[in-house]
Amino acid sequence: MSSERARSSVLSELTDRELAMLRAVAAGRGELLCVGEPDLAIDGYWCDFPSAHHLTHAGLVRPAALGRAGERVPAEITPAGRLALSTAG
Repeated sequence: MSSERARSSVLSELTDRELAMLRAVAAGRGELLCVGEPDLAIDGYWCDFPSAHHLTHAGLVRPAALGRAGERVPAEITPAGRLALSTAG
């Protein structure tokens, strides 16, 4: 599968919840916990873990800074995440 087809598949699989999480991260309201599976908090509240893991593994959200294990760092949306939001409408 080409990377373009794989990206298209990921974008089509995003739920409304995941899109809302992306919008919140794009607005600067997200933090990632530096652990093996990055957990996402929006406005200080933990998000649905499977959705947060999906966004990070798909390369749509990433830490904006390096952090020590167990530390919260700002989250940022990636170019692929911006593309997902722009195509979602």
